Amino acid sequence: MTALLWLRRDLRLFDQAALHHALTSGKQVVCVFIFDSTILAPLPRRDRRVAFIWHSLKQIKQELNRHGSDLIVRHGDPQQLIPELALHYQASAIYTNHDIEPQAIQRDGKIAQRLAKLGIPLHDFKDQTIFEKDDILTQSGTMYQVFTPYKRAWLARLNEPLLASYPIQPHLNQLKPLPMEAMPELTGLGFENIDVANLQPGMDGGEILFNDFCQRIEQYHLSRDFPGIKGVSYLSVHLRFGSVSIRELVRTALQIGGPGAECWLSELIWREFYQQLLWHRPELVSHTFKTHYDELPFPNNRDYFSAWCAGHTGFPIVDAAMRQLNQTGFMHNRLRMIAASFLVKDLLVDWRWGEQYFAHHLNDFDLASNNGGWQWAASTGCDAQPYFRIFNPVTQSQRFDPQGEFIRRYCPELAHLPDKAIHAPWLCDIHCHYPAPLVDHAQQRQAALALFKQGID
Repeated sequence: MTALLWLRRDLRLFDQAALHHALTSGKQVVCVFIFDSTILAPLPRRDRRVAFIWHSLKQIKQELNRHGSDLIVRHGDPQQLIPELALHYQASAIYTNHDIEPQAIQRDGKIAQRLAKLGIPLHDFKDQTIFEKDDILTQSGTMYQVFTPYKRAWLARLNEPLLASYPIQPHLNQLKPLPMEAMPELTGLGFENIDVANLQPGMDGGEILFNDFCQRIEQYHLSRDFPGIKGVSYLSVHLRFGSVSIRELVRTALQIGGPGAECWLSELIWREFYQQLLWHRPELVSHTFKTHYDELPFPNNRDYFSAWCAGHTGFPIVDAAMRQLNQTGFMHNRLRMIAASFLVKDLLVDWRWGEQYFAHHLNDFDLASNNGGWQWAASTGCDAQPYFRIFNPVTQSQRFDPQGEFIRRYCPELAHLPDKAIHAPWLCDIHCHYPAPLVDHAQQRQAALALFKQGID
């Protein structure tokens, strides 16, 4: 008997729930991955995420080859290809891990129906989070809407079995022997070859970055808000595509302990908080959590939005953040909050415009986290920043990039300015080739307060 393991957001061959259950099912296991054409079609031809996935799959393929098997990689619609592969390999079951995004849930439901008609069950498992779906509910049986009590419940429910690794290595003899076949090239998928060595893709890259972060984690609570220094883990893209294990990350944070590790663990819990929001409220994909803000009459000045996208707003910290995103596909978390707040509450552009821009450009784009973060900054979400608390981009810059290290890196036209001038060059009588500010922050703050009050009145 044969079982298909369908890889998706779980690109590793260690501590992997579906792989473990497939290998211990008594069946020979064939590992498959589908480059989903319905997802890839609208993406730009130069997409770092597709390249990251490709290189991660190459590592998996090489490891499977060492065990006499192979990774079967296809390009097309999984609704058609998964049943076809099941029939081709005479599979008696399909194993995969949960994906709680609304579109994925619909896709998996349709595939399960097609497989059922063939008499083939689809077994799916929790793997990308510690808690998911309805695992953590309030005493009244509803979803948590405030992070702090959710975090308390999360920590109270945590136990060793939930953090235990799924053993893989002892069961690799259950991999089905397969002849090696060529893996489709990126160009064959319609994408450009991109050097993503800086992202350190795959299981090996995830391990290198995680080990590096463990040397710095004790200072995380002190350094994480400063984009000019190496303070964060840089693991978000690996969490997104599952080339690291969430169980290993949480175990390590608990073992190390202390303020730094505890602060990082809170960020991992925030990730799961946003996942449970999306599970319970799938309409959040395009609507506000606070429904009275759903149709605020944002002016949506397209010139302002274009300037924000390009990093030409005249506010150095915002522009440096957007240029970092455009050039690298990465944006520091503190900068995500600053850039999002500026778009919504200084430029008065609907948060959904910015959310979609991030969705197209972030290497680590995750629907739940991106949506949750944008709604937090826009004050429209669950346990969000109150609408009357509006980031001042200049004071944020002065506080979190005091010497302008980050700004100088991405706004080289400002590199010659003294520290006191780099946060607000228009206030100093210094010539530089840099745009004047698009708006006056104080005036826009009042306009934002008036706009949000319309959603309350």
